[in-house]
Amino acid sequence: MPYTTLLFDIDDTLLDFKAAEHFAISTLMAELSVEVSETNVQTYSRINQGYWEEFEKGLIAKDVLVARRFETFFALHNLTVNGSEMDGKFRNYLEQSHHFIPGTIPLLDALKPIYSLYATTNGVARTQHRRIKDSGLIHYFQDIFVSEETGYQKPTKEYFHYVFARIPNFSPKETLIIGDSLTSDILGGINAGIDTCWFNPNQSPNPFTHIKPTYEIASLAELQVLLEKE
Repeated sequence: MPYTTLLFDIDDTLLDFKAAEHFAISTLMAELSVEVSETNVQTYSRINQGYWEEFEKGLIAKDVLVARRFETFFALHNLTVNGSEMDGKFRNYLEQSHHFIPGTIPLLDALKPIYSLYATTNGVARTQHRRIKDSGLIHYFQDIFVSEETGYQKPTKEYFHYVFARIPNFSPKETLIIGDSLTSDILGGINAGIDTCWFNPNQSPNPFTHIKPTYEIASLAELQVLLEKE
């Protein structure tokens, strides 16, 4: 059965979050007189990813996540900071950056007349909405589901039930989720009973035996080819 509904992750699937994060944390480090280096940027990214994984598993709350990542990172540089205050500054910088993953606009231009497109993203509502709006992506989606507004996050079943209940004439057999995260997008889609497409531009090996996507693509252009075949 051909797909009619496509659920798109945003960060590192359509928008280059790594580029936005690099700009934001580099600007924040410079503001606090911490050396702006690739090593420090990567250290922050690892800390941030670790906390997000704990959040996805339900081990910590969102307000703890957004504050503690900065407190942990700057403590490595002998700085005691107000994590919530740092998060506010970081988000202001983050919202100013919205680089596209290569192929985003041509893909969405091709898909919009054919499919019902929805954005499904974990994150802070204000930041995600501003990035989606300022980048122009908002015009492609029939609705945008940000975890903070739903009260749940990917990969929980509750998040997907919330989304499904708000899609007119929803059919799980006609729905495909596309995302870069195996533990968020793909696992969530599997648990929710819909097909999944893992966007894996670096062609990284899948370390999880229990998370098997329906499809795997290395570029967004491949998605259009895949859908045409279906």
